[in-house]
Amino acid sequence: MMTVSEVSRLTGVSIRTLQYYDKIGLLHPNGHTEAGYRLYDDTALAALQQILLFREMEFPLKDIRQIMTQPGFDREKALTQQMELLMLKKQRLENLIDLARRMQQTGGKPMDFTAFDTTKLEEYARQAKQAWGTTPEYQEFEGKSAKRTPQESNTINAQLMAIVAAFGTLQTRPAQDPAVQAQVKTLKDFITRHYYTCNKQILAQLGQMYAAGGEFTKNINAAGGPGAAEFAARAIEYYCREEET
Repeated sequence: MMTVSEVSRLTGVSIRTLQYYDKIGLLHPNGHTEAGYRLYDDTALAALQQILLFREMEFPLKDIRQIMTQPGFDREKALTQQMELLMLKKQRLENLIDLARRMQQTGGKPMDFTAFDTTKLEEYARQAKQAWGTTPEYQEFEGKSAKRTPQESNTINAQLMAIVAAFGTLQTRPAQDPAVQAQVKTLKDFITRHYYTCNKQILAQLGQMYAAGGEFTKNINAAGGPGAAEFAARAIEYYCREEET
């Protein structure tokens, strides 16, 4: 058993942070000394390692607590997913280093920006997590993502962006046009096949997200032309309304 001070020295996590983890129910000590100091055993230290891995991937504490306190929490599966995400981060850093080296060799002239493409994937995951958290849809998204290689994920994400961006070429038609509505169904089916079951409610939320003015709107309009995201949102809204009737 280690005291809170010993754990702090070993891990670099401040005593105040360990106390806060205890307070919010994220990491409880296994006991206390006669003087009232917290004590941690090897199991608690293993849990702390897992918490720090989640923090390294910028997971909010409340999400970490939800994940680790679930009755069906699978530590080995979580470690596997953490390793895959850390490998993605490693690959991104290597790409950035390579880009910086090539910029240095060319005198800093603009070349390509593919090293930064993961921003779209990170934004997509963040938005999905905010919208559905630990719902079955998000769990399905996590499960499918965990089975893919980084290259496969990048390909699928690019295909999704192409489907949404294609609304830009349909803007001369009304939202209720059969071709436009067919494109909405293509989008819905693609999301269900590769991400999570996209029901009417989720599709409607995605449509609102596309036109909300954030990263989604900017990326879609950059790929499909001005107004593509907003038009996609209107087409999705009409599709979902028709589904109700």
